[in-house]
Amino acid sequence: MIPVYQPYFNGREKEFVNQCLDSTWISSKGEFIGKFEQAFADYIGAEHATTVSNGTVAIHLALEALGIGLGDEVIVPTLTYIASVNTIIQTGAKPVFVDSLESTWQVDPKDVEAKITPRTKAVMAVHLYGLPCDMDALTSICQKHKLLLVEDCAEAFGTLYKGQHVGTFGDIATFSFFGNKTITTGEGGMVVAKNKSVMDRAYLLKNQGVSPSREYWHDVVAYNYRMTNICAAIGLAQLEQASDILAKKRQVAHWYREGLKGLPLSCHSEMPDTAHSFWMCSIAVNNSAQRNPLREHLKQAGIETRPLFYPSHTMPHCATQETFPVAESLASRGINLPSYPALTEEQVKSICAVIRKFF
Repeated sequence: MIPVYQPYFNGREKEFVNQCLDSTWISSKGEFIGKFEQAFADYIGAEHATTVSNGTVAIHLALEALGIGLGDEVIVPTLTYIASVNTIIQTGAKPVFVDSLESTWQVDPKDVEAKITPRTKAVMAVHLYGLPCDMDALTSICQKHKLLLVEDCAEAFGTLYKGQHVGTFGDIATFSFFGNKTITTGEGGMVVAKNKSVMDRAYLLKNQGVSPSREYWHDVVAYNYRMTNICAAIGLAQLEQASDILAKKRQVAHWYREGLKGLPLSCHSEMPDTAHSFWMCSIAVNNSAQRNPLREHLKQAGIETRPLFYPSHTMPHCATQETFPVAESLASRGINLPSYPALTEEQVKSICAVIRKFF
């Protein structure tokens, strides 16, 4: 079976992890945590960064650090992984869903502006599958209406908009380092912010709310969202290889585009003034009735795939009676193909050949 994803360990991961074991610093303290945070901030051009235990808690921590809570509304694309929505609900705020653009699969800025109410406090930009949202439009909307801008960059490490790394446009942003992400720590995440006071609040909340000046004194309801030193060690080793990993993934995406030309489908492609990180190499078949049979055809050939995310407004716990035509169409037609950096040209050609045989 050719999997959808597998990590790329070709650097100093073992060396750094063994240093943690030798030093006995294996939990949430140790030299690699600070090193990883600083190196990551430097890589993407962020002002402040703090590690967390996974990408989902990163979003929750970001929202809490901004003071989002009961009575607030947060605008979010319905076409996203459910963590974007669940974390809004966990703060007590209400997710307000918006549609996506057919051309990019990213949030539709016009629908964002149409959904703003007096209760709207923030807009969440989700850079889906590694392509950036229209950040000019979204930052303009947020400035015009005095709204907070949150960037969910779980799938967008290495993604650029007009030469600027995503995660550095909004008030706060989050990243995921799950095992299937472009760089991984196994489980892990990062919160980055422009404002030091916001980052200080995030650090306080992720660390059980412990007083910085009084031992074992806690005066706020908080969380244990800390990353371990071992995870940070893996992350630092991964970050050292980031340029190589991203280049390999771009090559894989290019092979797919060439191999699938002329078929009744479209590839999720790079747009002008952007750098797509191709976390997932994704396609959308023209006819939704062919999506599941094609996936089964690939499965029988030993090729794993994933469907695009179900629109969040269709999930039982946050269902609405709204209709989002573009998101619903994309979700019914989309497939994530094997996308890991170690894929060979021959493997991609083989996958493309199986897809061609289906059509």
